[in-house]
Amino acid sequence: MGMANSSALKFTVRRQPPVLVVSAGPTPRELKPVSDIDDQEGLRFYTPAIHFFRQHEGRGDVDPVPVLRGAVAAALVHYYPLAGRLRDLQGRKLAVDCTGEGVLFVEADADVRLDQFGAALQPPFPCLHELLFDVPGSSDLPDAPLLHFQK
Repeated sequence: MGMANSSALKFTVRRQPPVLVVSAGPTPRELKPVSDIDDQEGLRFYTPAIHFFRQHEGRGDVDPVPVLRGAVAAALVHYYPLAGRLRDLQGRKLAVDCTGEGVLFVEADADVRLDQFGAALQPPFPCLHELLFDVPGSSDLPDAPLLHFQK
């Protein structure tokens, strides 16, 4: 089955309400100005990306949600700016306000298997918008979570 067939694939995605995942430990509260390269007016948007991971053999019925949340919370200790928010400073200069508010997480399940999408799972992925959820208001830069992830 090729990718052309996957565009006709019908499936349902069930989502839980979005939650914020915060750092597993204390982090500094600081303001980090964004570099001039990254602070271009044309780059002020989110870029959706999708990554697929097959279930490991032998893991059986292990729920990946607490594992993902725990791993992200642990990573945010070291990558704490991702749990902050973008702020507009004087002159429309962007900065990351390291608030520790957290990253956005949506738990979701789809009634489809990876092998039903075909062998070549690579961009452009025809079902991207059906699988990824855009939480209303979460893409309003600045002041929105910097990272969104979904299981």
